[in-house]
Amino acid sequence: MTVASTYSSAELGINAPLVIVEVDVSPGLPQTLIVGLPETAVRESKDRVKAAITSSGFSYPQQRITVNLAPADLPKTGGRYDLAIAVCILAASGQIPGSAAGRVELLGELSLTGELRSVRGVLPAALKNRENNRLLIVPEANLIEASLADTGLIRGATSLRSVVNYLIEDPGGAEGKEGGLIVPSATNINEIPLNHQQLSEVQGQAAAKRALIIAAAGGHNLLLMGPPGTGKTMLASRLASLMPSLSLEEALETAAVNSVSGRGLSLATWRTRPFRHPHHTASAVAMVGGSNPPRPGEISLAHNGVLFLDELPEFPRHVLEVLREPLESGEIHISRANQQVRYPASFQLIAAMNPCPCGFFGDERHQCECSADRIHRYRSKLSGPLLDRIDLHIEVPPLPPGSLTRAPPVKQSDSNVKQQINETRQLMLKRQGRVNARLDNAGIRQHCPLIEADEIYLEQSVDQLGISTRGYFKILKIARTVADLAGADAITTSHLLEALTYRKLDRRQ
Repeated sequence: MTVASTYSSAELGINAPLVIVEVDVSPGLPQTLIVGLPETAVRESKDRVKAAITSSGFSYPQQRITVNLAPADLPKTGGRYDLAIAVCILAASGQIPGSAAGRVELLGELSLTGELRSVRGVLPAALKNRENNRLLIVPEANLIEASLADTGLIRGATSLRSVVNYLIEDPGGAEGKEGGLIVPSATNINEIPLNHQQLSEVQGQAAAKRALIIAAAGGHNLLLMGPPGTGKTMLASRLASLMPSLSLEEALETAAVNSVSGRGLSLATWRTRPFRHPHHTASAVAMVGGSNPPRPGEISLAHNGVLFLDELPEFPRHVLEVLREPLESGEIHISRANQQVRYPASFQLIAAMNPCPCGFFGDERHQCECSADRIHRYRSKLSGPLLDRIDLHIEVPPLPPGSLTRAPPVKQSDSNVKQQINETRQLMLKRQGRVNARLDNAGIRQHCPLIEADEIYLEQSVDQLGISTRGYFKILKIARTVADLAGADAITTSHLLEALTYRKLDRRQ
């Protein structure tokens, strides 16, 4: 009996738990058994591995082969274990040194000819590989993605033969020997691409622009309401460009979500904040993630970026309701019978809607054809708890005649606006370690105090307007952001009054 082992990694959310691949070759009738909670694609790997080994010029043992994927209670999915299983079989049958197989971590799906194909979730495995001193070998198609982890212990391979050549030539891990492996080329992972969507391109709508700046600075969710053609979508698409650039850790976490989703990564855009714009026909599973095995949904793909929901009342109500918990917690847990995964979902929600079904309520140039009852039913598609979780409600009215042809007044440049937002964010992080939108009740009490007169005024306003308790705390957080943008140490009456103007849809009608 001969046993050999090597290492691989599983895919569990954006984590990559270590998997030990063990192979036992012993006398008996020729058969290959795979144990360790494999799903169908993993069980089928024995046929791919056998064809790949023989096509690469090696012999497949005509004995009883047992493949164990440990730990046994961790579900194993996909073809990512093919390369590790093939190398282990060759080591157990004495065709390559067993010590060499135990020094590497292997990921990759094998074709019948022995070529390596790309797999999902390579970046989380590369990040996890920082904790050990093993060489991670991945398919060439995944090398750029894996190299973002920048560990220096990552190599690419094109085939099973190239991996075996390396292990035979360098069984002891000698320096300078690469065999048939590919060394990742030097890339500037800190390069940040320019975003060409500028806020200054939007004509008029000064109030909406101001709300957009507050949202970008404080991390607040935003709802834009107005007739068709007033610039709601154009404004929403500018939010990501106003937000501060992703830090390296934020970018890696966001890229890890893309990696496990199978969407792939681009070096040109991986440091850009994501902007997701799902259609209103999207299902609840498409929004939060799911299927079996689980995959991230739109809210996770928008992690550290923006989720834009246009025509908000057109989304099914049950789809909108599933957003409530992630908006509060910044993550989503997906439970299945055999596993539970967590995906990050710390996104900023920006939504747009018409004021009524026909879209022209309040528009003096078009007659609204909706009755009061139809308007009420239309707006009632948005539940109170969901509106509570949207910090800013702003109306985007039609532009006055001549606004599009008249030269716009000179305002702050986009670079100055973004610098102001960056400085405000840094102030928040230095003071409390998080943006204002993420303050809990204790943080609000500490960082958002009011003078006695303003406290009385806010309590009376909340009572008269029918604003909920959650809305009360949202107003305080918005006022804190307004004060931070102004460079003020304390919230004043003017900051509080401006914050009150941004809570409209949850008022008593």
